Amino acid sequence: MVQRPRGTRDFTPKVMSRRLAFEHLLEERARRHGFSRIQTPVFESLDLFTAKSGPGIVSQLYAFEDKSERPLTLRPELTAPVMRMIAEEGMQMLPRPLRLSYYGQCYRYEESKKGRYREFFQYGVELIGESGPLAEAEVIALAIDMLDACGLENWEIRIGHVGILKGALTGLGLSGETPEGATEPPVASAMRLLDKGDDAGLAELFSSNGINPENAAPLRALSQLEGGRETLGPAREILSSLAGVSLDALDDLQTTLDAVAALAPTPPSLAVDLTVARGLDYYTGMVFEVKVPELGGEGQVLGGGSYKLLHLFGLPDLDPCCGFGLGFDRVLLALEAQAEASGREEVVPGEVDRSGRVAVIPFGIDVSHVLPIVAGLRAGGERVELELRGRKIPKAMKWANSIGCQFTVVVGPRDLESNQAMVKNLESGEQQAVALNSESILKAVQAMR
Repeated sequence: MVQRPRGTRDFTPKVMSRRLAFEHLLEERARRHGFSRIQTPVFESLDLFTAKSGPGIVSQLYAFEDKSERPLTLRPELTAPVMRMIAEEGMQMLPRPLRLSYYGQCYRYEESKKGRYREFFQYGVELIGESGPLAEAEVIALAIDMLDACGLENWEIRIGHVGILKGALTGLGLSGETPEGATEPPVASAMRLLDKGDDAGLAELFSSNGINPENAAPLRALSQLEGGRETLGPAREILSSLAGVSLDALDDLQTTLDAVAALAPTPPSLAVDLTVARGLDYYTGMVFEVKVPELGGEGQVLGGGSYKLLHLFGLPDLDPCCGFGLGFDRVLLALEAQAEASGREEVVPGEVDRSGRVAVIPFGIDVSHVLPIVAGLRAGGERVELELRGRKIPKAMKWANSIGCQFTVVVGPRDLESNQAMVKNLESGEQQAVALNSESILKAVQAMR
């Protein structure tokens, strides 16, 4: 038997209903915040991703050559394709800032496990052509609004600033240049160690670069700030003792935090953590990430920040940008875990079709008599299932209930003679005889809902 490829999934109607509800919820929130949906190809030029991440990324990609021997790859993420689209489609001429949202499948060749797949889905947004604390606050506020709207609980958002962290490390004497034989600058190594909480590794790095390892302690304290307005006071005290640190960036971060508090719902937990590095060297300013404890080691469900990437396409005037990527699959896993723990059936708000499906059941008559009724109900906005197997009434009613119909419309020989149909609400048991036409049946369904 042919099986689906490793690291991919099939989605049954029930699962797909949940996913569509979640996608619709995210898109509606993005629309409210002024973002417009775009779409890019599933495969792109391989150069697009090696230019962004270096040749080492090829081993993680589904890279191939087409029949003309052009190097291509299935896209591993969506930010770079969006940047390519802006450059290629001349979107830099549009009024700024651009507020773009996107959703789609991505592919990475890596070991698949729960919460991490070779084919996965990402939702994201980019605010392009405007910088500063208010632009950053708009992006963070949208992320918080989305997670709040979908009903996710017990999540934490951590907000940092790469510029502040880089300034603190260079002020201590770490170089931003890559030494011969090394794969990254000492500053990048230190940021990665701070992000992972590897104090021993950081102290060792400091020692090997001629810096007192005791300097690791105040930097580690930058990760232990609480959320809210008052948290940047201790950070200011720590950073003011280090050379090369601009406190202007700290003032901007305070403005961002204040604006987020005004623009977004209050998250379950918010922390200012100036050691958040995001692990990508094109981030330049504010960075943030969201984690959910129920997912354990794969707990991060969203991440983003301010970055410069458009220069790779000859568009420096539109940098910097700010955006985030939301792990569609991971958020759904977290929602499912939380729904199961609380005994809820509904995972995503709006997942259950509240409008109530209608089953039209003809028996003992030519089905052509009810087809105009089915068409009329559908034109009126109802979701209608036509009974196709000629079941007897008891089995037909059982079938209608099993597929989640709220209403049945039964039409038999006597109904044709009297020009009436019986409409029944399966939830309440209420039933009503109405004229045998779609307009009357539609009014009855709406009145009994």
